[in-house]
Amino acid sequence: MFKGLRRVFDNLAERIAYTGLSPQSIEEIGYSIILELVENDIAYDVAENLIKSLGSKLSEAKVPRFSDKKIFVKEKLREYLLELFISVGELDLRKEIEKKRSIGKPLVIVFLGPNGHGKTLTVAKLAYWLKKRGYKVVMAASDTFRAGAIEQVEKLGERIGVKVIKHRYGADPAAVAFDAIKYAEKHGIDAVLIDTAGRLQTDKNLMDEMKKIARVTKPDIKIFVGDALTGNDAFEQATRFNEEVGIDAIILTKVDSDAKGGAAISTVYATKKPIIFMGVGQGVEDLIPFDPKNFIENIIPL
Repeated sequence: MFKGLRRVFDNLAERIAYTGLSPQSIEEIGYSIILELVENDIAYDVAENLIKSLGSKLSEAKVPRFSDKKIFVKEKLREYLLELFISVGELDLRKEIEKKRSIGKPLVIVFLGPNGHGKTLTVAKLAYWLKKRGYKVVMAASDTFRAGAIEQVEKLGERIGVKVIKHRYGADPAAVAFDAIKYAEKHGIDAVLIDTAGRLQTDKNLMDEMKKIARVTKPDIKIFVGDALTGNDAFEQATRFNEEVGIDAIILTKVDSDAKGGAAISTVYATKKPIIFMGVGQGVEDLIPFDPKNFIENIIPL
């Protein structure tokens, strides 16, 4: 995973170490480095900010005597990324469930994002993850738009042993979600996971539908599901969804499919919200918590 980004960060550190650590030296090679970062799925605005911040960090720092300049640059790159991930905070779903449990209510989570990013499978993966940790979960099939969407949720629900609340195709998605919440309240369910229709960030009608679901259900958490393979589009998609509906956290899918890694940095930079999980396969068990330190060590090994 993330071989492309690892290579470009290694090249960045080597070039800066060779040309010099001054802001002027970094500025001279900055444009070509920015293009390399963009080619590895980091949005242009993010790449530009990274180079600018790196120049500032290096100009203020003193390289220890006899130390390796390349490693020193890598350490500053790590600092930049760690500061980015820490600045957006964290979201612990189990803690959030316990808070709602204390007042006798289920945690309501709405999933949103473009079509084809693996949103429905991600809903099932998270339902399975929570169930394995002792929580009672119900899923709402609120994508009443895409052919086969309801059957997909039903099959996944059967596979993991989780109840699915559904209506007919063409029904009001918000009504499905509302019924799922009422079912959860009546049966002592800990979490309601609401699947929604995939939408392009430019599709006003579907975006309005998403706003209605949020208005009716008043979710505790809105999760943006983004495809790690979408490249620079991830920045624009995450930005638009955050502006239109508001999001609280991110799950990146298809991270196992030769993802370059830039989407993780871009979506966090765009939304100022944390990544909480990564999808790493097609099985319901293929969901892992996102660890910023581990991610950074993976793309910038010393």
